[in-house]
Order: sequence, then C-alpha cells, then structure tokens
Amino acid sequence: MTPVLDLAGIFVFALSGALEGVRKRLDVVGMVVLAFFTAVGGGIMRDLFIGVQPAAFRDAGYLLVPIAATAIAFLWHPQVERAMPGVLVFDAAGLGLFCAVGTTKALHAGLAPLHAVLLGVCTAVGGGVIRDVLSGEMPTLLYDRQLYAVPAMLGSTAMAILYTAGVRGFAATLFSALLAFTFRILAMRFGWRAPLARGIRGSG
Repeated sequence: MTPVLDLAGIFVFALSGALEGVRKRLDVVGMVVLAFFTAVGGGIMRDLFIGVQPAAFRDAGYLLVPIAATAIAFLWHPQVERAMPGVLVFDAAGLGLFCAVGTTKALHAGLAPLHAVLLGVCTAVGGGVIRDVLSGEMPTLLYDRQLYAVPAMLGSTAMAILYTAGVRGFAATLFSALLAFTFRILAMRFGWRAPLARGIRGSG
C-alpha cells in the first residue's frame, strides 16, 4: 500500500470515529481517541498478532491524520454528516484496501491462508469494533446487518487465493480491493443484509 492510499483510508475511518464521538457528545479528547483507534486499531491488532511493531507507532502520519479528521468533524460536523453518502463510498474503498493489504502482510509473515484471511478482515473491521466498544455500542461485527465484514472477508479470501496461486503485487491487491469495494457498494445500494437465525425476524 502506498503511503498516500494508506493515509487516505486512515482519514476516512478516522472521520467516522470522530463523528461517532460527536454523536456521543464526547469532548475533543474523546473524539481524537475514537478517531485514532477507528482508523488504525485493526492494523495495530494485525501487527501485534504477527509479531511486528505496529506501523502506527513508527510514523507520525498515523497520529496526525486522525487529529486532522477530528478537527474537521469538530468544526464542521453538520456539513460532514450531510456529505456522509459520499464519505461512505470512500469508506468502502478503505475497507477493500485494508482487507487486501492486511491479508498480504499476514501471508508475508508466514501465516496460513485461512489465518491470513482472518487477519485481513481484522485489519479492515477491527478499528470499528474498538470504536463501538469505546462508545458503548454493540460491535456491528456481531450483527453484520449492513454487510461490512462480509465484503472484507470476500476481498481477503480473493487476496489469499491469488497470493497462493503466485499472483502478487499491485494487480492482486487492486483486484481484491475492488472486489470488496464493489460488493460493499452493491450491499448499500440494494439493502442486502446478512441472514438471521431461522424464525427470527429483523427490525429492518
């Protein structure tokens, strides 16, 4: 992942965390905390699992970008909320990018494809889980009714298959990221939902 794409994905995720802080009426410190862990929490978890120093602790950009996103949400959150449909498109792009790159890093570290897929999903959605826990909400990962983790799993699986088949580098990452992105966009567009247990009716 190039630094520009990496930081762009971090910015979008951080913005969603900062906006959650606004909704929860947190002060600016709480907003920064939510923004930071939403943006880089998944990557930190992945790096700790594979035994390397998290990139978030080596590069100042991983802290400065969430702070910038928090400042934008702090000053202009009504305008940002109105622009959320567009922001969600970038969020879907970040989801695809992070799941593909997370899977690749896990495979590079020597993990089996199945475990690499799990860490790829963790990279993409782990920050959102931390955000939900810190803000007192049930993690959306546990009721993936808006198909967020499923696209990440699809992209991670594609990345693992391509890597195992010897197809690596930018082309494999782009294909896997686009697959997850497209599935997420279609899920939002057509209201696709994950199934509930037999006999259980959803609330919407």
